[in-house]
Amino acid sequence: MEDTLTYSYAGSSSLLKRGALEELFLSKYSEVQKNTGAPCFFWGSVSQPFILARCLITLSNIVKAGFNLPPFQMALIKDPIVTVGNERLRFEGFSHCAGVYARIDVLPGGLDGAFLENGTINVDFNQSMITALGSIRPYEKIILSIGEKEVGLYTEKKKIIERKVPLPEKWIKGLGTVQVYLSESEELYTFNKIQAQQLFRGMPKGVVKCDYFLIVRGNKPTFSPVQSADGVCIGGLHRLRLLESLLPYTDYMKVFGHPKRQSVTWQLYMGNITFSFSLSREIWRGFSSEGAVLEGLINDVPDEWIDALDKYAHANQSFNKIMMAVEGNINLEKAENLTARLAAMGLLGYDVDTREFFYRRLPFKLSRVLELNPRMKNAEKLIEEGKVEIVSIKNERIEARVEGTDVQHTIILEEGKERCTCEWFIKYQGERGPCKHVLAVKKLAGN
Repeated sequence: MEDTLTYSYAGSSSLLKRGALEELFLSKYSEVQKNTGAPCFFWGSVSQPFILARCLITLSNIVKAGFNLPPFQMALIKDPIVTVGNERLRFEGFSHCAGVYARIDVLPGGLDGAFLENGTINVDFNQSMITALGSIRPYEKIILSIGEKEVGLYTEKKKIIERKVPLPEKWIKGLGTVQVYLSESEELYTFNKIQAQQLFRGMPKGVVKCDYFLIVRGNKPTFSPVQSADGVCIGGLHRLRLLESLLPYTDYMKVFGHPKRQSVTWQLYMGNITFSFSLSREIWRGFSSEGAVLEGLINDVPDEWIDALDKYAHANQSFNKIMMAVEGNINLEKAENLTARLAAMGLLGYDVDTREFFYRRLPFKLSRVLELNPRMKNAEKLIEEGKVEIVSIKNERIEARVEGTDVQHTIILEEGKERCTCEWFIKYQGERGPCKHVLAVKKLAGN
């Protein structure tokens, strides 16, 4: 059974009507709550309330979707995460299978209000909330408040109270993997409104079981089952239909691809709101099990460094390693290697437009995050039991032996590439992160 963290909210999310205004309150949950004294994180109006409502409904549909799970698992609804700070709001969520990641960014020009405190919280989106968002009309004025309000959803006839909700640990693991893939992705195409709509109209019907490729001929983008040299590989193409409801409101769209085809990200631009949508390589592969963060977990980071980061960085602020080094009194070379580790721990998100990491403190204890990667724990166990032997280190080449069950594995690290004789490496060739043997050798050798 999948490990879950079960919790209850102090209050419920609500849409409270007061005359002509509607005030949206999002209840929060956090394991690392700080007593700031602020009544809430943000209070103010949104310049595009109708578009934001449509984006939040789409995000909710993604969160409720599952593409490789049985019906009984899909019946469990999970809640998106919202980050407040740096004069913007970000909402994040995964599909049930963790193979689809989505994020809404409300930029500074789209908000008019007070940012009373920075923070990251897990929010409650019950069906009554979605119904209320669906009733918001274009140009209708709403007030958005995100904080610790202990209220329910109130209308003229209803009062909704939120109940306990389980949160899977794979969301925490997936957040780290996605940021690594986003930071490695490259901008490939920009499509205007008409091109985007034509592209989606040409999608095949039903569940797509084979890879499709995004290709552009002249000014016309299309999806094709035939591979081409410049085609963008997309597994589980039908998952893109989750974006169709937002296309009428989209000004233009960008496509970002991972150089090793591990993910494809679609970013929709709607005035001062952007909607990012990332697909895993295959429909059966969730971001939580890809192992992309393992490289960043090889080198240990002292607790005092994490404390220094927590004091230095404000939620949603760009991550500046030089300022981090200065504020935390940390050697610049060591701070250079800190980014991957922090992203792996879920402390950093990534913005593909600005090409920068941003800080956001997940509402979970760091010890919980660090315990979620069994391959890394198994690698450390191999070292502790003395089963790893460095045979030779010459120039950029490391050869090692790792004792397995009735077998001895050979590991070669050379010129940024790695090889291992174990079944995991032979099957995946490093596409789903390094095996435990490679991790153990790298950790022991200090790579």
